[in-house]
Amino acid sequence: MANERVRVRGLSIFRPLIYGNTATVLTAKEREGLASPDHTHKWTVAVRSAASAPDSDQVGGADDLSYFIKRVTFKLHDTYANPSRNIDKPPFEVSETGWGEFEIQIRITFVPESGEKAMTLYHHLKLHPWTATGDPEIPPIEVAIKHGPVHSWQYDEVVFNDPYQNFLNLLTQYPPTQLPKTRKKPVPFNLANPGSLEASRGGVPEFTALMEKEEAERLEEARKAVIAEQERWRAKLIEKEKELEKLTKDLEFGG
Repeated sequence: MANERVRVRGLSIFRPLIYGNTATVLTAKEREGLASPDHTHKWTVAVRSAASAPDSDQVGGADDLSYFIKRVTFKLHDTYANPSRNIDKPPFEVSETGWGEFEIQIRITFVPESGEKAMTLYHHLKLHPWTATGDPEIPPIEVAIKHGPVHSWQYDEVVFNDPYQNFLNLLTQYPPTQLPKTRKKPVPFNLANPGSLEASRGGVPEFTALMEKEEAERLEEARKAVIAEQERWRAKLIEKEKELEKLTKDLEFGG
């Protein structure tokens, strides 16, 4: 048993997931029954597995993630009652109604076996139909209803480096469902790829292996850009330190 709490050095294992929301315009009749009749949309924010179940009417969620996720906390806008919602079992999601878009903090707490710190993500609640630029555009209710549900989902990979042996055993017991290689449904729109706007229309979107590859490439490019920026500032700092050193010596010599 003691060996199970030993880290497996040099090994990394990841689990794909998606986080985001789906929003639908409320009908006039639905709004009449609400405590807040000014609310215009019903929405669900969630953390799910990346793969979708066959013939599913939701984005992702083919796999149960509770084998490595203990809790997901969604921090809503302060105007909501009990804005911090703790979800301790799947589905890891919160459904509400509202009229405005805002940023939601998503905190993922992993199971104790992982020995990992919690992970924090941020998602901008999307209610209104996408535009190629991402700029907000609020259409008339009739047009919004015709557009259908609005989907806003982000793919991510949780990487566990040097996992404990017992946690590694747990992860390998539940391999993730593979994403489809080809596109059979609309794709989730991403502002990083404006050309996907048309391909995102026409039904419930689905992540594919190609999108996974493209997202991994975008993440790698972003990582390289951060490193390059860090190096640029490091070089600038060294240059300024040399200038300061020279100035100090000049003042000493002049004194």
